[in-house]
Amino acid sequence: MEYWKLFVGFLRIGLLGYGGGPTMIPLVHAEAVKKYGWVTDDEFTDVLALGNALPGPIATKMAGYIGYKVKGALGATIAITAMVVPSLAAMILLLGFIYNLKNTGIVNGITQGIQPVIGVMMAVLAYEFFKKAWGSWVKSKTVIWTVIAIAALMLLNLNPGLLIGIALAYAFIEATAISRKRKKQKHVDSDRGFSA
Repeated sequence: MEYWKLFVGFLRIGLLGYGGGPTMIPLVHAEAVKKYGWVTDDEFTDVLALGNALPGPIATKMAGYIGYKVKGALGATIAITAMVVPSLAAMILLLGFIYNLKNTGIVNGITQGIQPVIGVMMAVLAYEFFKKAWGSWVKSKTVIWTVIAIAALMLLNLNPGLLIGIALAYAFIEATAISRKRKKQKHVDSDRGFSA
């Protein structure tokens, strides 16, 4: 039954995910977190960060991870296949038709009509991530990283991949330092327990 849910959930994403990987992220969140509960919000955020850091299309990496988490290698294969097949089939079946209509007003109207919807979906997801970061992380760090990200992307025109790499490196260094500090404190506490 879980294989069928993986197939249906990711097939829906593949069918409705107009515009490629980044536009599919809110759809993956809706299916994997809200509808089926395959991953938590925290896990989804981690998968999204990892998917952004690795090369290749983000939606298929997320499908692979979630499918593997739910049902192993076969689950990953089913999730990726279900996500890719709709666009692959549409491209093969409709290539000539789409090519003939690509400059018509109908196709341009559809494209312009769907873009605001995708923008709103991305904005809602970004707001949810920001709200989660605000509640679970030090508030000053959330503000600082938000300002850095906006400045780097909008003012300095920095490559988003480079910015993600910098953020991941910082997070790794900070997490390592916190882990070492906790281990050191645990060691000190256990030494005190033995000496008492």
